[in-house]
Amino acid sequence: MSVTGRTNGELHKQATDEAARRYEDSAAERERVEGRLAAGVRFPDTPDALAVRADRILERGGLSPSAVVADIHGEAMDLPDANERIIDLSNELQAWSFLPRGVRAGASVARITLRRDGRELPHGTGFLVSPRLMMTNHHVLPDEGFARRCFAEFNAQVTVDNVPDTSVRMELDPGAFFAADRRLDFALVAVTPAQDGRAPGEIFGWNRLSVQLGKLVLGEKVNIIGHPDGRLKEIVLRDNAVLVRLDDFVHYRTDTRPGNSGSPVFNDQWEVVALHHSGVPKKDDQGRVLRKDGQPWREGDGDDAIEWVANEGVRISSVLKHLARLDLAPGPRALLTEMGPDSGLGQSTAPLPSPAVPGVTPPPASLTPAAESGTDAHRPKAGRPARSTAFGGRRHLVFLHGRDQHGKDPHDLRVVWTAGLNRGLTLASLPPVDPEDVWFPFYGTRLHNLVSGRESTAGAIGLDEVSAAAAAEVFAAESPTGSYERLLYEAAARAGMPQDGPAATEGFGAGLVGALHRPLSWLAARSDLDEWTIATFLRDVDRYLGDGAVRRSVLDSVMETMPTTGELVLVTHSLGTVVGLDLLTRLPDGLDPVLLITAGSPLGLDGVNERLLAHGPHRPPRVRDWVNVWCPTDGVAIGCPLEDERWGKLTQLAVSNGRDRAHNIDEYLAHAGAAGAIGSVLGRS
Repeated sequence: MSVTGRTNGELHKQATDEAARRYEDSAAERERVEGRLAAGVRFPDTPDALAVRADRILERGGLSPSAVVADIHGEAMDLPDANERIIDLSNELQAWSFLPRGVRAGASVARITLRRDGRELPHGTGFLVSPRLMMTNHHVLPDEGFARRCFAEFNAQVTVDNVPDTSVRMELDPGAFFAADRRLDFALVAVTPAQDGRAPGEIFGWNRLSVQLGKLVLGEKVNIIGHPDGRLKEIVLRDNAVLVRLDDFVHYRTDTRPGNSGSPVFNDQWEVVALHHSGVPKKDDQGRVLRKDGQPWREGDGDDAIEWVANEGVRISSVLKHLARLDLAPGPRALLTEMGPDSGLGQSTAPLPSPAVPGVTPPPASLTPAAESGTDAHRPKAGRPARSTAFGGRRHLVFLHGRDQHGKDPHDLRVVWTAGLNRGLTLASLPPVDPEDVWFPFYGTRLHNLVSGRESTAGAIGLDEVSAAAAAEVFAAESPTGSYERLLYEAAARAGMPQDGPAATEGFGAGLVGALHRPLSWLAARSDLDEWTIATFLRDVDRYLGDGAVRRSVLDSVMETMPTTGELVLVTHSLGTVVGLDLLTRLPDGLDPVLLITAGSPLGLDGVNERLLAHGPHRPPRVRDWVNVWCPTDGVAIGCPLEDERWGKLTQLAVSNGRDRAHNIDEYLAHAGAAGAIGSVLGRS
């Protein structure tokens, strides 16, 4: 018996009964949908829902542009017909990447196994939604105590040769994070890192959940990956359809089993649209569950005997909105922010100005930074100086961070950076560094306040009310020098986006999703970053470079925590590489920059380097040695390697960062090449 006072079986039965009730209550809507499907309407949803869905398919590269252009232009179509045809094409035509992307999504799915009376009993399914967090059903993990008796089995599947794979066990860690809700039937629990310290998401990948609209319409197909009846991993494809969409739940026809409880429900772009939690049993007029032979079901008949008429999943957007309202301590809240900007749970989501939209309800206050006003998240934090005895007091290691660090503790960030560096130093056979020996200037909160403060004069809208492309349109309109759009298009062009010819007709979708959807979706599809991260990163770069007050404030903030004499080893990341090159023009004469590290840098973009204080590709003043390190799947490092000869002599180092970690600084510093350059300078006599 769990602390909830009910067994898992009782909780599952309650979830099934409530799903059946919702199924009965929505009978009229379901009959309407099924009638329209029978009449040949492919997707019997509202015109607005179809438009948003078509928008998202185009924005996220869910369909070949050439296929869309050829089909849409093949006959005269009005906009509603075009939207429906785009959705239909995305169901009919799948790029080759559909299969490997499905494999990638499936790797994040694990079997949850219960330890009981000395036995190990397959219990349900879970899937990773961040580097450390796994989602499943409340009736699978009702409370922390029960979760401690369970573990997750990844790779519980057969290989391409149809033989059992080697499963990997990872313990659950409800003490680090546990949240659950009975009505929405979800549980979210932390998973213990592997023995080598890597988070499970670094090994198996994780699903980026999105609170935004447009992931599914009525009549569309869904795909489910899970462990039915505790068996090895299985997948349900194509033979299904969404029947009814309720406020918090969705009903669909597909072939699942009880062990699928906690499985992710995907659309064809492998976005999680729902958390599968229950089958819907057929009942008679007396409310009794019926067997396949039409007789009333009785205890002991088993679930196999039940006549299942549909399945029910919990809408992911509802789960995310519930999580956003939780009052959590800083540690658990930080774990939630790792779910990424599309989730609406990150502290970095700045409000976007938007005209009032009739009928649109403002998002919960917890989705906007305005809700944090007066809290520590908006109070500038001081940087951390190094010990005076570090490296003999003559050399100074300085870490200069990028954007999206507001509200974080500089001490904790310094520890993370140093941990990554020490991994690389170990590989390079060099001694590790103590975090206390590192200078860590901090400008994150000051930058955020400057950017979000400017935007907060207008009404705020949430991530579930605007796409990344729509946000980019706002950023472009508010660009101090009108350069945001140029930055975005230049980045996409350097990432290979065609500038003319037949492929350029992909831009026909601008009428649906906005003029900036094409470069943004192109960058996201060819990198390890999502559209929101790319859009907001370029917004902050553009604001720093285009607003003199922002630049001065950031540089002044950095100079507050900097050494004044000796040899300088400056390690910069992301936007920090741009700030770092400006900083080099302001160093005191007694500080000698002997080594510059730029990691995950946008300096290769002309729209960036031309607006530096040094103006254009230019050898950083007084720097002796320079190492530029980038990952080809890092959507921020577009333009690397730095090929313009005006940069002068530097070491170009391409690395392969972990999946879903292409832009992470600790991943960059963990490579022997970058770490070795730093350690060699720090350790020389």
